[in-house]
Amino acid sequence: MSTEDRAKATGKNLEGKAQEALGNITGDPEDKAEGKAKQAESQARHAAEDLKDKAKEALE
Repeated sequence: MSTEDRAKATGKNLEGKAQEALGNITGDPEDKAEGKAKQAESQARHAAEDLKDKAKEALE
């Protein structure tokens, strides 16, 4: 995974955590759900890139 892709995924995770926290503070269930969705998207991106890295290593 490139450093840029990792940074984007990490940024998306942080954005999701902040949005979820805001939802907790304001009591807005939509913000909480969107924040959790962004965190899940970030985890999926990391997992996909990790698989790409492992496949690349196996081919070498």
